[in-house]
Amino acid sequence: MSDTVDIVRTKADLRGRVQYWRDQGLSVAFVPTMGALHDGHLTLVRTGLELADRVVVSVFVNPTQFGPNEDFSRYPRQEAQDAALLTEAGCHLLYAPTVAEMYPDGFATTIHVSGVSDGLCGDVRPGHFDGVATVVAKLLLQVAPHMALFGEKDWQQLAVIRRLVRDLDIPVEVVGVPTVREFDGLARSSRNAYLSMEERKIAPVLYQVLADMAEGLRQGRTSADLCAEGVTRILQAGFLSVDYLEVRAADGLQPLDRLDRAARILVAARLSGARLIDNLGVEPPHA
Repeated sequence: MSDTVDIVRTKADLRGRVQYWRDQGLSVAFVPTMGALHDGHLTLVRTGLELADRVVVSVFVNPTQFGPNEDFSRYPRQEAQDAALLTEAGCHLLYAPTVAEMYPDGFATTIHVSGVSDGLCGDVRPGHFDGVATVVAKLLLQVAPHMALFGEKDWQQLAVIRRLVRDLDIPVEVVGVPTVREFDGLARSSRNAYLSMEERKIAPVLYQVLADMAEGLRQGRTSADLCAEGVTRILQAGFLSVDYLEVRAADGLQPLDRLDRAARILVAARLSGARLIDNLGVEPPHA
């Protein structure tokens, strides 16, 4: 293995490398990221290595999915550290385009995915999923992988991408990979770096609330009662606010009152300067 993973920064170099692999009959897996890599991302890479012959990872902090008052300017950027982690994980190629490469002068197209992008983060972060859908579509077309891997922590994003790929006939298999958690249940996230030591002790309450809500749903309680109790617990623990805490159908994200099909409990809450999201799947007792 080389001292560091190979890095390409242009579409032309990227396509040349992937086409060479394809011409050899090799399968290609793709993991899109915004960098600041942690074990959640590396789990996607390792899964890609199990499923395909070659793995490409992109690192691109996409400006179009950040709102005007969000953390685009301070989002962690650490390419050298990311490259070292990818080298150790066995990644074959790092694609690190500039903003100008992704959005050249005159760029005028935005993709909007209706339905699954409504509500939840779609309401709290207007335009966010348009930015996600647009950049993911571009990346999938640029890389042309056989499969693309996404973490289930961003469940609504995963639903948007699955709908996007299906509707636009993009020839790629979308693979969801289970959330990677810390020892106390906190979902791993690049934004966890924003947490102080005291806030880090508070943050696992999100997962504890989700787990307790899942048990309540299995016992026949309504989502309305459980969500109200959960919001109270989260705020009492020290979170500043709760953007949402909802029970939705796992496939399609329709709101659910009771556990009559596979569901997903989704939450977003703010703890000082960090906005944390998480979700947990729950199956009906008879499933």
